[in-house]
Amino acid sequence: MSSKKDWFTDWFNTKYYHILYQHRDDYEAQIFMNNLIKYLKLPKRSSILDLACGKGRHSIYLNSLGYRVTGADLSINSIRHANNSKNERLDFIVQDMRLPFPVKVDAVFNLFTSFGYFSDDIEDIRVIENIKMALNDKGIAVIDYLNIIKTVNSLVPRETIILDDIEFHISKEVKNDFIIKKIEFTIEGKYHSYFERVKCLTLTRFENIIESAGLRIKNTFGDYNLHAYNEDNSNRLILIIGV
Repeated sequence: MSSKKDWFTDWFNTKYYHILYQHRDDYEAQIFMNNLIKYLKLPKRSSILDLACGKGRHSIYLNSLGYRVTGADLSINSIRHANNSKNERLDFIVQDMRLPFPVKVDAVFNLFTSFGYFSDDIEDIRVIENIKMALNDKGIAVIDYLNIIKTVNSLVPRETIILDDIEFHISKEVKNDFIIKKIEFTIEGKYHSYFERVKCLTLTRFENIIESAGLRIKNTFGDYNLHAYNEDNSNRLILIIGV
């Protein structure tokens, strides 16, 4: 793991990250979880690792359905918030996904494009290896990623979004195999600048990374209603992964 400080270490830990993404649709997220567990046929006694859980919206909902859930995220502030919902079958931990997970589970969910942050594919392979080690026999993993082909083709170079009286100036570009999103804003006379960076991972590249870690893609979907994946039209690339 690189000793250089990663971009997401600061940005994900700020309150401004959550302000910018407050529009995330909990109803849509719950529909996705319902469709996913129905497809996977996960019994209610199953254990789930929600990897890169943020403030725990998926974890909390899955737990409400009867599952034993561990939410893991690198952001201390997000986990501190999520801990308000802890119970005997719902736990949260601060965790870098490049390090082995301290749990064994029946399913690992990695949702809302929480993959592809790292410069070197070796680190992406390490994440999949850690997922594999965390799975029980016949366990299954799910990666919910953006459809990189449609995203690049429809990229909006610049936009301004006003939320909670904050004017976020957002620019996007494709550079060095990454989609780079720069977020700039000024509060009380102080200028802030952060960026996000996700790798241009096509289905073929995912296959290579996942197979290098000893797993394989068992199915793909293109949206949260689990319609078939189409690289030109689908908004998402949802991967079902197993041995």
